Amino acid sequence: MKKLLLSLTILSALFVGCSTDDDEGTVQPVEGELTGSITTNQTYAFGNYTLNGIVTIENGVTVTFDAGSTITANAANGVDAIVVKNGGKLIMNGTAAQPIVLTEPSATPGSWGGIIIYGDAPINGAGGVTTKTSEDGLNLTYGGTNAAHNGGTLRYVRVEYAGKKITDGTSEMNGFSFYSVGTGTTLDHLVSYKGADDGFEFYGGTVSATNLVSYGNYDDSFDWQDGWKGQNNSNWYAYQVGTGNFGMEIEASNNNNAFWPVISNITLIRAAGTVTEGGSSAAEYDAIQFKKQGNGDFTNVVISGYTTANSTAVRIQDAATNTDQVNGNKIKLTSVKINDGTSQFAGAGTLSVAFPSGQYTTSESATGASITAGIWATVNGTTLIP
Repeated sequence: MKKLLLSLTILSALFVGCSTDDDEGTVQPVEGELTGSITTNQTYAFGNYTLNGIVTIENGVTVTFDAGSTITANAANGVDAIVVKNGGKLIMNGTAAQPIVLTEPSATPGSWGGIIIYGDAPINGAGGVTTKTSEDGLNLTYGGTNAAHNGGTLRYVRVEYAGKKITDGTSEMNGFSFYSVGTGTTLDHLVSYKGADDGFEFYGGTVSATNLVSYGNYDDSFDWQDGWKGQNNSNWYAYQVGTGNFGMEIEASNNNNAFWPVISNITLIRAAGTVTEGGSSAAEYDAIQFKKQGNGDFTNVVISGYTTANSTAVRIQDAATNTDQVNGNKIKLTSVKINDGTSQFAGAGTLSVAFPSGQYTTSESATGASITAGIWATVNGTTLIP
């Protein structure tokens, strides 16, 4: 199995610490390359690392990066990504002032594959299956019975220009992809910036995420399927600009179910002039779309910019979702504020939607996401959070 291509000398330096500048007392970053399969525990000190190909963290292995580190992919390499296999752990403990940044120098959306974590938390796939094969082109199996799966810690991490199309040209990676990730995993203060697919996607699992920023991603800002049911999510902020489809695309793989994710404090904004992936400014796009039995409990939601005749704040896409989830009290949106001419909710085509009493409420005092801005959420001098 191909090993990580870092010299023993550099690896030794990573464990004993970096050199310092005697005059300024500042820590100087190390330089290194990441490639292949990582099969032993590694700690990478504050540094600048190049990503060469798909780097996998194997079962039983913990890989740690120090705050302030930068990992740079290169579209010319082919497919670059960081993949945490089930049983592996990725520890990225950045800070607000020293985030860990994963980027690509061409600044082109879709240049690489982002961060992908696999676990063995429960899923509920189409037809009720409990395991599936990933849709990212890697063809890895996900799903299991370990709700407390721990894939590591991502804190103050920014992924830029991800969403690579791979293999057959249609399989796509996202900024962050979570395949049956469990509650033992920490996801906090994460940015997905200008990717060519979804900002964040959950494929089943039980993990929750706090303080998420999805900015300028081409497909959906937030997306999930396979029965994802994180219960402690809060402060999700999405800004769609240039190209974007849905603020949140919600489905449950056509399984009528009695569980759902819970998310509080959500802001979804679509900038004027933003078009869909197909290049249309008139095609249907929505702040939140429910389909294939998708559901959830959402509170303190602020929505702006979904104003065309074909769009709405909340859309129910099919009759089964309307019957089982809306009428069955499994979709709940409370304290919703719409800042412009966006309509409150609608059904696809001629589908008539009427939320039961108390399941959809509005409030002019709703505030949406409350996230503290800083270096961690600033790109090229632009603050991503207003």
